[in-house]
Amino acid sequence: MGFLDFVSEICDCDWPSHKKIKKRQLQTVEIKVKMDCEGCERRVKKSVEGMKGVTRVEVDPKQSKLTVFGYVDPDKVLERVRHRTGKKVEFWPYVPYDVVPHPYAPEAYDKKAPPGYVRNVLQDPQAGQLARASSFEVKYTSAFSDENPNACIIM
Repeated sequence: MGFLDFVSEICDCDWPSHKKIKKRQLQTVEIKVKMDCEGCERRVKKSVEGMKGVTRVEVDPKQSKLTVFGYVDPDKVLERVRHRTGKKVEFWPYVPYDVVPHPYAPEAYDKKAPPGYVRNVLQDPQAGQLARASSFEVKYTSAFSDENPNACIIM
């Protein structure tokens, strides 16, 4: 730290030549976009390759997944892919099934999800309560269930 920096901090003086630059965090942006052929795959990849701050782009056409690594804003990446390709895009809505407390609840299980993945119900406010329920709550909701062979038979 130089003498001028020390004095400028004390006086709260801003030198015009010393602009504070916000450093962006290195982020991984995962996007779900449908790709039918190699041309679609190439078009999706090229749509974000020239973007400022992008360091690496990975395309997985089998899972319909685009992964962008770099110092970028996720919303800008999503909008750029939507604008350049004209395809319907959304942030990657799936997580590995062992992360979700109840992966086979109706709101979590998705037939369109890749193998080993379910919908991320922990961050989705529209997901049902059963998918986010604790084991204590599930024990009492399943106590009177018809599928439970040890359920209460009083009802």
